[in-house]
Amino acid sequence: MSQKNKKLSMWGLVFMVLSVVYGFNNIPRAFYLMGYSAIPFYILAAIVFFVPFAFMISEYGAAFKNEKGGIFSWMEICVNTKYAFLVTFMWYASYVIWLVMITTTLMIPVSNAIFGTDTTSTWSLFGLNSTQTLGIISVGLILLVTWCSTRGMDKIKKFADIGGISSIVIIAVLVVGSLAVLIGNHGQIAQPVLDNALTKSPNPMYQSGLQIVSFFVYALFAYGGTEAVGGLVDETENPEKNFGKGLSIAAGIVAGGYALGIFMVGIFTNWSTILSSPLINKGNASYVIMNNLGYQIGSAFGFDKGICIEMGNDVSRLMAILNLIGLIGALVILAYSPLKQLIGGSPKGLFSERFSEMKDDIPKFAMWIQCAVVIVFNLAISMGGEAAATFFNIIVTMTNVSMTLPYMFIAIAFIYFKRNDSIEKPYVIFKKKKVGIIFALLVTLAVGFANIFTVIEPAVDGDIMTTVWSIVGPIVFSTAALILYKRYEIRLRKHNMTVDEHGNVTAATPSDEIKDIG
Repeated sequence: MSQKNKKLSMWGLVFMVLSVVYGFNNIPRAFYLMGYSAIPFYILAAIVFFVPFAFMISEYGAAFKNEKGGIFSWMEICVNTKYAFLVTFMWYASYVIWLVMITTTLMIPVSNAIFGTDTTSTWSLFGLNSTQTLGIISVGLILLVTWCSTRGMDKIKKFADIGGISSIVIIAVLVVGSLAVLIGNHGQIAQPVLDNALTKSPNPMYQSGLQIVSFFVYALFAYGGTEAVGGLVDETENPEKNFGKGLSIAAGIVAGGYALGIFMVGIFTNWSTILSSPLINKGNASYVIMNNLGYQIGSAFGFDKGICIEMGNDVSRLMAILNLIGLIGALVILAYSPLKQLIGGSPKGLFSERFSEMKDDIPKFAMWIQCAVVIVFNLAISMGGEAAATFFNIIVTMTNVSMTLPYMFIAIAFIYFKRNDSIEKPYVIFKKKKVGIIFALLVTLAVGFANIFTVIEPAVDGDIMTTVWSIVGPIVFSTAALILYKRYEIRLRKHNMTVDEHGNVTAATPSDEIKDIG
């Protein structure tokens, strides 16, 4: 087997899931928002969404181990092609915007890693201001990421391994550091575990029912991204066994890591003392908390204040470096996997032959087109002034719901999957159909509720336009998908061809002419 076609091992898949799903920043931010009371919400979100959803992806992946289209192929087989294309296109478009967002902000953890603080507002190249400078850097970054992603699965796997390992290392730093503080302080923890610690937030901004519900939505979406690895089932060794097992292990690590991590933060962080300042927010809470970890380690063992401060800065830098590694791993994976699923699942002729071309199982040409789109966005944002930045903020708002809405449709398709006895299912977690269907409905309701709340919350706070754009986003993306699909059907009819609900094309002309309709 050539190096380029080397398959993913089970642990390689686990590391890939960790790179995509696990976000360490969710731990300190959760403690900042809710204290220990964040733990039940993360556990609940894992029960009603993440774990059952990961199990669904596992069953799908084992059953459709030879399909290259990932979630597209699964939904197409279980429901129909139009349904699959609409959902996958909306989901893919959201990830393009995600690529833009991450490449334009990645220099912030770089700055924290080097200088211990965010200095990007002072950066300048070639006489450009900081915003323009970051735009130029982001262009170089997406070019590098795309180049790495098009090198083959072995290169993507290496980035996934490094990103997954960084996720494990950073939680290990938190756990070991917290235990060191606990030992140094003779078992005394900073945030007392009171009778209501698991039910009441120490944050005065998270006391009302609406605020608490908003945190549950935050916890729910902290588990997003599992579906992105669905397109890698055909790249996995012994997928009917390893894919499901790997996802199950990863689900346990992520859910357990979140809950354990939040508790560990309380060992060295007293909310009122460290996090009550109005200068602390969701954006910088992670660095404040990890800086405090380093400081408290030194303090617990009697070091001078100056040494404690330096230890705090070092731990903060280490977190920035590990977060940066994880983000780069996620970038490389997500520059490839969503597009691969869109192209791999789409019927021949829906996109042009050149755009759909796969080399070494990589949609290389399409990935460079995707890269060009991201570059245009990056340059427009950085060089276009306030109007361009406002426009991009609107686009981001439009993707708030579009990125997570597909989870509902994947879960709904799972109901069809469980009811279809003609589909061979070599790996089954939900042994009884009714149990699988109940959990599919639970995931659908949980994600549906979260998205409805995401839409209405800004309006309740008086921000009507954010609510409007959140609704407009899915409408725009789904309309674009329907137009593309309708255009495809019209071209088929012009060539005396028809397509059934599962994408099978029949033609009066020879079948090899199908490729010419693009």
